[in-house]
Amino acid sequence: MKVVSVLENQTIEKRVAITPEIAKKYLSLGFEVLLPENYANHLGIKDNEYSNIGVKISKDEKEIINSADIIVQIELPNDEKRSLIKENQTLIGVFNPYSNKDKIDDLVKRNINVLSLELLPRITRAQSMDILSSQANLAGYKAVLESVANFEKAIPMMMTAAGTIPAAKVLVVGAGVAGLQAIATAKRMGAIVFATDVRMTSKEQVESLGGKFLTVEGAENLETEGGYAKEASDDFKKKQEELLTETLKKIDIVICTALIPGKKAPVIIKDEMINNMQAGSIIYDLAAIQGGNTAFTEVDKVIDKNGVKIMGESNILNKLPTSASNLYAKNVFNFVLNLYDKENKKININTDDEIIDKTLIK
Repeated sequence: MKVVSVLENQTIEKRVAITPEIAKKYLSLGFEVLLPENYANHLGIKDNEYSNIGVKISKDEKEIINSADIIVQIELPNDEKRSLIKENQTLIGVFNPYSNKDKIDDLVKRNINVLSLELLPRITRAQSMDILSSQANLAGYKAVLESVANFEKAIPMMMTAAGTIPAAKVLVVGAGVAGLQAIATAKRMGAIVFATDVRMTSKEQVESLGGKFLTVEGAENLETEGGYAKEASDDFKKKQEELLTETLKKIDIVICTALIPGKKAPVIIKDEMINNMQAGSIIYDLAAIQGGNTAFTEVDKVIDKNGVKIMGESNILNKLPTSASNLYAKNVFNFVLNLYDKENKKININTDDEIIDKTLIK
C-alpha cells in the first residue's frame, strides 16, 4: 500500500501534506511513502530528512502518481497531474468542489475516489481530522499579527510619565474557530476585544476568552445542524448594520471571519460604516478569497478607504507554512487511518461511515 504526494503550485501554496514526522507514522503502519525531489525544501526540510527514515524520493512525478494507492495533497492537482491519476486510486485534499465541480466530476467519472476534507461532518469522531479548525486557528492568530504590524499605534494600555496610551479596540466579526483565536490573540496583546456572530451559542465562548459579545436585539440563533452559520434574514441584517455602524466608530482593528460554506461571503462591513471609522484603523478580511466581508476587499491588496486600510490575502497560511503543514499532515493521517483496513491492508471506502460518506464526492 503506497501513499504519495506531489508538488503543489508553490506560488500559491507553500504547505505540504506529508511532513517527516507524519511519514514515520505511515511507515510504521506498513505503508510505503513516495515523494518527489525537493518536496518540502522551501520549508527548510531537506530530502534526506525523508529518505533517512525510509521514504523513497523520485525525480519522476509521473512514476509517483502511477504507483500510488493514495495521493494526499493540499489543493487539487493541475490538469497534467490529474490526467495521470488512474481508476480506483484515492485522492485526498481540500478541493473546493463548488468552484472545481467540472474538474472533480471528470475524476469521479474515471472511477477515482475523491475525498475533500472541508466536507468533514462536525462530529466528535472527526475532530482529529478537522482541517478547517486546525488551519482556521492559525489564520485567526496570523490575521491579528498582520493587522497589528500595519497599525501605527500601540495595542496595550501604557502608562508613562508623558501620559497614558489607551488600549486598542478590536472587533472580531464571526466567532468561529478563526474568530475565537483572533479574540484570544488580541486579548493576549492587551487589546479591548468585542465580537459578533449570528450564532448565539458563540456568546459564552467569546466571553470565556475575555471578549464582549455584541448582540443584535431579538436575534435568533442562525446555526445549522452541522454547527456552521447560515444566512441571516433581512431584518437581522438591518439590525446588525445599525449595531455595527455605531460600534465601528470607536474600533481600531476589525478582523472579519464570516463565511457561509459553499456561498459567497456576506458583505457585513458596508461602505458607509467604513466612512465613519477613524483614519488609521485596520480591517483584516479573512473572507477575502470568497468575496470578502467588506464592500471594498480585494484579494492580496491593501485598499485605503478614507484612511482605513482594508487587507485580505488569498492564502494567509502561506505566512505560517511550517506550522500549518504540521497540523494539516496530522489531520490527513488521521483521515487515512480511518480509511485503512489494517487486517486486509487496503483502503475501504465504506459509505456507511458518516466521515467517508460526507467527504466522498459522488
